[in-house]
Amino acid sequence: MARGWESKAVADQIEEGESRQQEPSKTQVTKDQRVLQERLASLKLSRSRLLQQLEHARHPAHRNVLLNGLKAVEKEIEEVSIKLP
Repeated sequence: MARGWESKAVADQIEEGESRQQEPSKTQVTKDQRVLQERLASLKLSRSRLLQQLEHARHPAHRNVLLNGLKAVEKEIEEVSIKLP
């Protein structure tokens, strides 16, 4: 009797797996899109780190370097965001 239940459960799992494969996935992402999403996430982390450093920076030259870096990161965020659907 136990074998009957096990084989039924296995059959159900196989059937469920096949039905999932037949359904078109709404979250399918191409390799290029995934790379862009990862790049965007990385840029956002860099931006938050730069903002945090800017809050604590006191020397004018250091603040200028951080501001220039922040501008560059924000520009790249904008460029990558345009490429994403």
